Amino acid sequence: MADLRGKVALVTGSTSGIGLGIAHALAAAGADIVMNGFGDADTIARTRQELATAHGVRVAYAGADISDPDAVAGMVAEAEAELGRLDILVNNAGIQFVAPIESFPVAQWQRVIGINLTGAFLAMQAAIPGMKARGWGRIVNIASAHGLVASAQKSAYVAAKHGLVGLTKVAALELANDGITCNAICPGWVLTPLVEVQVKARAEAAGVSVEEAKRAMLTEKQAMARFTTPEQIGATAVFLCSEGAATITGSSISVDGGWVAQ
Repeated sequence: MADLRGKVALVTGSTSGIGLGIAHALAAAGADIVMNGFGDADTIARTRQELATAHGVRVAYAGADISDPDAVAGMVAEAEAELGRLDILVNNAGIQFVAPIESFPVAQWQRVIGINLTGAFLAMQAAIPGMKARGWGRIVNIASAHGLVASAQKSAYVAAKHGLVGLTKVAALELANDGITCNAICPGWVLTPLVEVQVKARAEAAGVSVEEAKRAMLTEKQAMARFTTPEQIGATAVFLCSEGAATITGSSISVDGGWVAQ
């Protein structure tokens, strides 16, 4: 387990799902956390308090729109002002839209690219100067198996995640001798509340059990008929922030049950 006491981590899209799992894992390793994401204000306040109480760390919240350059720059500046520094950036915020290319709405294309790719670029651009000044930083981009392979009807998402993998490599080269690493995690199917809803809908549509629907969903893509959990993605992020990973940079770490091995 990495010892991240004294470090501050910003995790975008961390009010639920994978991002919240990552925030818990980093906090368990001692990092103070800046949460980001949308949702009900009271629910976010409770989640923030639960995170702080469970791990004995400081937890701030910024509701910045990840696709807005000024909002992202303000979020990083606010994190540095409120918690004193920003050492770890996890670009997790993302959205999905599914349609064939010929009928894919341009507004949805721009929205997916804006949040999934441009938002990560904006956060990196804002966070890197402080990391350079301190001589230490960890950037973890949550890409996807779709950052390495494609699926039909997901043109914007696949383009954004492939772009995020490429951006990761460029940052790794630029920052190689500044004490800063940049890596991507590429999850396969992760059992989040959103995916659980999809599984139940699929089971009802097919007239099968939830367990049968889960297995069918998994084995369409993965060799392993098992979901990854947000906590496992969090553990991978913590490792990438550890001293053991100090020379791992520019890598795409697949946590996907064998999806891209096929």
